[in-house]
Amino acid sequence: MWQRIQTAVSLIYPPRCLGCGDLTETDFGLCGSCWRETPFIGGVVCESCGVPLPGMADGHRIECDDCMAAPRPWREGRSALLYDGKARSLILALKHGDRPELARPAARWLARAGQDMFRDGMLVAPVPLHWSRLLKRRYNQSALLTQHLGKEVGLEVCPDLLLRHRKTPVLDGKTAAERAEVLKSSIIAHPKRQDRLRGRDILLVDDVMTSGATLAACARVCLASGANHISVLTLARVAKDA
Repeated sequence: MWQRIQTAVSLIYPPRCLGCGDLTETDFGLCGSCWRETPFIGGVVCESCGVPLPGMADGHRIECDDCMAAPRPWREGRSALLYDGKARSLILALKHGDRPELARPAARWLARAGQDMFRDGMLVAPVPLHWSRLLKRRYNQSALLTQHLGKEVGLEVCPDLLLRHRKTPVLDGKTAAERAEVLKSSIIAHPKRQDRLRGRDILLVDDVMTSGATLAACARVCLASGANHISVLTLARVAKDA
């Protein structure tokens, strides 16, 4: 009976590509054309920010020039996609195009990208959104990614572990130093969640990493509140040559 219902539903609502809307074989997937236009990150990456690097792994920790020049306040970081091509379109649709359903398949991509970072007892939390932006968008895309990721990998999620208690201007176009200055003191630990931070490994999740200033602000708050190791995982990474 259930199989018949599923068959009927698939006939009425056949699976369609997340990127272009064409018919696909499975739900929440990409057609061949969109898959080829979506720059998934693979191979050798910077251990700190997840940006792809040339060469081959040699068993030693590898970092990009930016991370060596300005060490991150977290231990390790990964990204699933480069913020380019179809990936950029999908993320903008999730963030501004009222397409929250994209968070579910995106969480699977996050799970694959971060598979070497997940540890027992790790607490997963999103980069927070100021209430005024949350009211405008109706949802925090990073929180949606976090919720689906937690279910995908079996880790505990705390959606309001951090708070953005001061509204900040749009960071697009600002330098790393300008971003850091704008974000100073704008993010705090939730007063009623600090006990969940102490001694815990924390995984911070965001949609896009550009300079890393927002993630750095979040990481420093977690560390100041007694967290153990901090890891970061983003859906996409802005690369200089992307």
